[in-house]
Amino acid sequence: MNFDFSDDQKLLQQTARGYLDDNAPLALCREVLESDTPYAAGLWKGAAELGWLGTAIDEQYGGAGFGYLELVLIAEEIGRSLAPIPFASTLYGPVEAIRLAGTDEQKNRYLTKIAAGDLIATMALTEGAGQNDVESVAATLSDGKVSGTKMPVIDGGAADLALVAANGGNGLSLVLVDLNGPGVTRQELDSMDPSRPLAQLRFDGASAELIGSEGGGAELASRVLDRAAALMAFEQLGCAQRALEITREFVMGRYAFGRPIASFQAIKHRLADLWCEIELARSNCYWAAWALENDETELQLAACSARIAATRALDLASVEMVQLHGGVGYTWEYDCHLFYRRARLLGAALGGASAWRERLTGRIDARSAA
Repeated sequence: MNFDFSDDQKLLQQTARGYLDDNAPLALCREVLESDTPYAAGLWKGAAELGWLGTAIDEQYGGAGFGYLELVLIAEEIGRSLAPIPFASTLYGPVEAIRLAGTDEQKNRYLTKIAAGDLIATMALTEGAGQNDVESVAATLSDGKVSGTKMPVIDGGAADLALVAANGGNGLSLVLVDLNGPGVTRQELDSMDPSRPLAQLRFDGASAELIGSEGGGAELASRVLDRAAALMAFEQLGCAQRALEITREFVMGRYAFGRPIASFQAIKHRLADLWCEIELARSNCYWAAWALENDETELQLAACSARIAATRALDLASVEMVQLHGGVGYTWEYDCHLFYRRARLLGAALGGASAWRERLTGRIDARSAA
């Protein structure tokens, strides 16, 4: 039995890597980080023209009509390049919510624009730093109007559409809100990674469009977060792999006492440990990719495992990258801090690894009790 990706899927990944190598060097991430630009507009347009934004969107809604196996490979390359575009914000959450529970009219209206690169979306579920999932939601929904505050929202300053969690008369619901409409106020927040800016969104009677059933927001949010976690794990995996490659190249060329520091046993062990963590994360990510494509029940465990393993691998890769670069690893001129920043941001998005461990153990216990 072959568990590998197909030749066509590998070719898609190679094509994506080649395009990003040419059009999204680390200098582009640094350029966006050091400026007031929220994202690289040219790269976003290029991603749309190549069909990446519609990879898992049905052809009838303007998508490429591929599937999740193709999408995860593109996500891995996005992570590898540190591409400063709202790819994750748009595709991992809002698109999945619309695909799962949207009406045909909603799919035609929103997915078509997203696939064409004409609409940027984001998730606005949480209301405070460190909050996970949709716990303790204070935002309210009444008569098609939403009020409340959401923070931190990744790419909230540039987004046109937000997937918002709010409590109504029948419980928690998910709604879509036009962020360019009345009743919406945005405020920029400091971000650990300014190439992926954060914002606070305030809703004061903003028009809201229900997605899915009223009162069914908790279940839908859980399904969306599982899918987002699996996709983001691949982005973390690509980022960790690139950090390892750059670190290995550096230690191979750095000399101490007349020999490359890569020849020292302590350095070898640290790189070997990092490689093992990344490969462990890769195996969990592949499980999540299979589950995402084939079995949503299995995804409940696979997404948690992938998220936990990928977060651990990227955290370790970013720290080792800084330390093994020595004194220059802490400088602005070297790219180590770009990976460290992205690791912190992705590790906190969707809830941290500890929250996903709790989710995993809870689901295992529930299965055992069934």
